[in-house]
Amino acid sequence: MPPAVPLAAQQPQARVETARGETSAARSKQIIERLKADPGTPSPILDRHLAIESALTGQPLVTDNEVTLLQDGDATYRAMFAAIESARHHVNMETYILQADEAGQRFADALIAKRREGVVVNLLVDSVGTLETPAEFFDRLRAAGVSVLEYNPINPLQAPAGWDPNQRDHRKLLIVDGRVAVMGGINISAEYSSGSIPRSREEAARRRAKNKEPQRPWRDTDLRIEGPVVAEFQQIFLNTWGEQNGPPISGGDYTPPPPRQPVGRHVVRAIPSTPRDTQSAIYNTLMSSIAHAEEEIFITMAYFVPDVQLLDALCTAARRGVDVELILPRHTDVALVQSAGRSHYGTLLRCGVKLYERREVLLHAKTAVIDGVWSTVGSANLDWRSFVHNQELNAVVLGSGFGDQMRNAFARDRAASEQVSLQAWENRPLGDRLHEWLGRLLAYWL
Repeated sequence: MPPAVPLAAQQPQARVETARGETSAARSKQIIERLKADPGTPSPILDRHLAIESALTGQPLVTDNEVTLLQDGDATYRAMFAAIESARHHVNMETYILQADEAGQRFADALIAKRREGVVVNLLVDSVGTLETPAEFFDRLRAAGVSVLEYNPINPLQAPAGWDPNQRDHRKLLIVDGRVAVMGGINISAEYSSGSIPRSREEAARRRAKNKEPQRPWRDTDLRIEGPVVAEFQQIFLNTWGEQNGPPISGGDYTPPPPRQPVGRHVVRAIPSTPRDTQSAIYNTLMSSIAHAEEEIFITMAYFVPDVQLLDALCTAARRGVDVELILPRHTDVALVQSAGRSHYGTLLRCGVKLYERREVLLHAKTAVIDGVWSTVGSANLDWRSFVHNQELNAVVLGSGFGDQMRNAFARDRAASEQVSLQAWENRPLGDRLHEWLGRLLAYWL
């Protein structure tokens, strides 16, 4: 384990913002002491993670937020529809996939209904992610007055300067009235309508009876966030809209005055990344948190194709006594990506990393919780596409209260997973090894 005092001494004092801007050093200290007063919070560890996070990116640490953990499509869609229904000024929505199925039509109906009430609605969708969505679906939205913008159009004649067909907007973000944001990993598709946890014994029995069918429920994670940090998410959305030459967004103030009283106690950072960044801020903050982990690293990841640096960071942590555990998919919708990730299993298992594969679902979550006090949820996978080719968006939440929720969610997924042993892995079939070799060969382009 790394020595506590020298590590803290190497980092600057953490500074946080409230709704009214950056606080004084004394006020920042008071906020941090309040966080550490939560029962069960390992104060020295939180001190260090706060200080490390303060030094990492240009995005501020913002306090006084309320964060709700949302698991699977049902809970996330309910939160999104409730937020849209509450809109009085604007709805800004950004997504990778928006299908014209039952779920997509429900969202279209909700957005059109708000537009007819006079609410401004701006919708940003990815060109590749909506490739199979009929043009008529978006024509209906435009006819109702919804402003629809396509990110990086496949047709280069329609694209902004610097067109690259491999760049995609993988973010999932909803902002309502500049006060509430819902973000994470969930796309808009009927595939998400069934959650990964059966609501009853009867539903569990029905699922067992349908095991012969290839369709499995999707397991994903999102956040509902209310508070001053929503202004950061809002600015991230507006920046992308402007960079893609979207029509001017008008109709009032998109940054409402902050609430007079704090809506919550969570310290949150919004972290975007784009293909134009020389380094991914999401990647850097995760790598730094792994490097400074003292007790545990719990990662749940849909698509895991680590580079050399990430492999080394995970193995180094495991060798110094940190409990490093990864939950990865047993079933996948992109087999070659899964094989590329599995090609690294031997390295991870031999250095002491524990690997689990989630059964019975299509795992799509992208989350991590480190030392029970540093948590992240977002759209970014641990693969080349997310860190080199995609626009991504994650949130980092600091504190043990939310960390406990994340650890409990990880434990539930682990209980529904099968651990991968080194002995079994070394005895896998030759065909699997060849597919892994091909996946690793193509990893950068997957």
